[in-house]
Amino acid sequence: MRATTRIWRHFDLWLLMAVAMLTIAGIAMIRSAIAGNEELQVTVSRQTMFGAAGLILILLMAAIDYRLWSALARPMYAVTLLLLALIFIAGQAGFGSARWFRVGVLTVQPSELAKITTIIVLADFLSKAKKRGLQVADLGRSLALVGLPAGLILLQPDLSTAVVLIVIWAALVWAAGLKTRYLGILAILGLVAFLITAPLLMNYFLEGYPRGEDFFFLRYYQMQRIATFLFPNPEQRFGATYNVEQALISIGSGGLLGQGYGSGSQVQLRFLKVRHTDFIFSAMAEEFGFVGAVFLLAALIFIIFRCFRAASRARDTFGALICYGVGFLLFFQGAFNIGMNLNLFPVSGLPLPFFSYGGSSLLISLLGVGLVESVILRHKKIEL
Repeated sequence: MRATTRIWRHFDLWLLMAVAMLTIAGIAMIRSAIAGNEELQVTVSRQTMFGAAGLILILLMAAIDYRLWSALARPMYAVTLLLLALIFIAGQAGFGSARWFRVGVLTVQPSELAKITTIIVLADFLSKAKKRGLQVADLGRSLALVGLPAGLILLQPDLSTAVVLIVIWAALVWAAGLKTRYLGILAILGLVAFLITAPLLMNYFLEGYPRGEDFFFLRYYQMQRIATFLFPNPEQRFGATYNVEQALISIGSGGLLGQGYGSGSQVQLRFLKVRHTDFIFSAMAEEFGFVGAVFLLAALIFIIFRCFRAASRARDTFGALICYGVGFLLFFQGAFNIGMNLNLFPVSGLPLPFFSYGGSSLLISLLGVGLVESVILRHKKIEL
C-alpha cells in the first residue's frame, strides 16, 4: 500500500490538466463548429463520451506497469494486422476509402490503433536491439515491422496515416541512437526517390491529372490534393482549392481577439467545410483570434514537452522510446494539421490532437498519454 501511494506521488498532474483542458475546449469548439446542423448534433455527445472514457483510460493505463506491454507487443501487433486486414472484408467506406468498423452506434478505426501499436512494437524491438548494439540490419527489420501495417493502411487507401507510421519509425530509430551517417544515407535515398518520381509527377500534372486515373499507389483524390497544393489554380474558386481558401479567410477574419464563440461568420454561415474535423483550427482562429490560436499552440506544445521530459527521465530505454513515440506522434499530427489549415501542407485527414472530432483518434491520443503517465510513475525504483 505504501509503495503504491509513493508511485502515484510522481503522477504528472500538469500533463493531465493540459490534456483535459484541450479535450474540453475541443468539445466546446465542435459544438460551435457544427453551426446548428442537426445531422451533426450527435458529434458533440459522442466526443464528450469518448473524452470522458479517454480521461478514465489515462488513469487505468497509468496504473498498469508499462513494461507489461513489452510482453504483449507481438500479440498486439498480430491483432492490429488482423483488424487492418478485416477492413477490406467488413469495413465501412467513407470519404473515398474503407477505414472503419461499425460497432453499434459507434465506428472504430483500426488505423488509429496501429499508431499506438507501432510505438509499442518499435519501442520493444529497438530497446532490445540497443542492448546488444544497434546494427544496420536492425534498421531493416524495424522498417519491415512498420511497413506491413503501413502497407495495409495505404491500400485502404489512407496515405496520411501510413506516412504517420513511417514518421514514428524514423523518430524512434533516431531516438534509439542510430548513427547519424545512417540517417544521412536514408535522407539521400529519399532525395533520390523524389528526383526519380518528380518528373513523373510533373508529367501527370501537366496533363491535367485526368479524372479517375490513379498514380501508382496513390488514388485520384489524393493526387488532386497534392496537385492543388503544388499547382493551385486561381480560377478554381469552387473546386479543390475551396476548402483551403475558406480556411485562410476564416483565420484572417479572426484578427487579434476573434469574432466570439459561436459568432464566426465563415463557420456559422457554413462557408468553411469539414470545420469540426480537418479545419477546426481555422474555425477556432476565427472565433478566438490570434490570441486563442496561441493558447491552443501553447497547450499542445506543453503536452509534447511533458512527453519528452518523461522520456528523458524514464528508467529504461523501452519507457523512453514509448514517451518519445507518443510525443512525436502528437507533434507531427498537430504540426501537419495546423500547417494544412495555413496552406503550408497538402490537405489530409490528420486530426488536430485532442481537438478535432473523432472518437478513435481522441481515445488513442489519450491512451498514449496514459502510457506516458505509466512511465512517469515508474521513472525510478520505489522505496519500500
